[in-house]
Amino acid sequence: MRIALDAMGGDHAPGPIVTGAVDAVRELPDLTVVLVGDQERIEAELAQAGEIDRDRLPIVHASQVIGMEEKPVVALRSKRDNSISKCWGLMAAGEVSAVVSAGHTGAMVASSLMNAKMFLPGVRRPGIAAIFPSHRGPIVIIDVGANMNAKAEDLYSYGIMGSIYAENVLGIEEPKIGLLNVGSEEDKGNDLTKTTRALFQNGPHADRFIGNVEGRDIYEGHARVIVCEGFVGNVLLKAGEGAVEFLFAALKQELGKLLPELGPEAGHKLAGSFKALKTRFEYQEFGGGPLLGLRGACIICHGSSGARAIKNALRVARTMADEKVNTQFATQLKAALDLIPPAASEG
Repeated sequence: MRIALDAMGGDHAPGPIVTGAVDAVRELPDLTVVLVGDQERIEAELAQAGEIDRDRLPIVHASQVIGMEEKPVVALRSKRDNSISKCWGLMAAGEVSAVVSAGHTGAMVASSLMNAKMFLPGVRRPGIAAIFPSHRGPIVIIDVGANMNAKAEDLYSYGIMGSIYAENVLGIEEPKIGLLNVGSEEDKGNDLTKTTRALFQNGPHADRFIGNVEGRDIYEGHARVIVCEGFVGNVLLKAGEGAVEFLFAALKQELGKLLPELGPEAGHKLAGSFKALKTRFEYQEFGGGPLLGLRGACIICHGSSGARAIKNALRVARTMADEKVNTQFATQLKAALDLIPPAASEG
């Protein structure tokens, strides 16, 4: 299995990115990670990694990097030798089965949009999925930022792909699908959500669709796949990240006051429970969010990703490719979209 990794993507690249790749190939004996970026800087990081199989960590040189502050389309056109475009080029040429990057999310999405041949049949725009925690285990929320002008057919496709991903990658049996809305009643929402709901109710995945889901119900986990358009999903994602950071900072502060009074043994147990709870909410456990709807696997990581997040992103990308998730996307999307009358998807 060969995966292209944007070695220059991320707030602290290439250090933790290369370390994550090294850890991944050590853990997964059938994996080859193609490191894309500044060859000299990547070589310097690999030199510190100790004994490794360099044949499984080849380098493809890219002289340019797209910065987080740059406008995606402008940067992609002015910096032709950038690491993101080279990663996509490798997948388009069939040289790798997946792409992983912690770089500019907008550039990752825009670069895929520039090549319609990368899309699966029936996919108008790909969607980014994010993994959230819930009382019943991990849930998939899609889209969280790739498509800000979604149509009902897009959201319908996201629900189908999110369900397949949840089942095959996260191991959730027959995951239920919910549509994020301002109320649970059927008459709530705008034209987009009403049209999308009708598609689910009348499509082949109707048995998995539980209807509208309000924001406060997401963490209950009754729906293991939550569908929304990219603007709402991105706000939800970042609000959730901020809430988690605030909550754990406050808990840490309060625990700091209690630990001296509890004694070493109780303090150790409490600290262990706190760490386990925090792990459930960390994006690093899943590595990043998959960009669904493409001919090949793609994981977009958080800009501050460390080595553990990169290693896990590579692991998830490998699982997607191994399970042939995209083949299932294509088959089920065709069956579902063929049933939609042309006018029914206008939302």
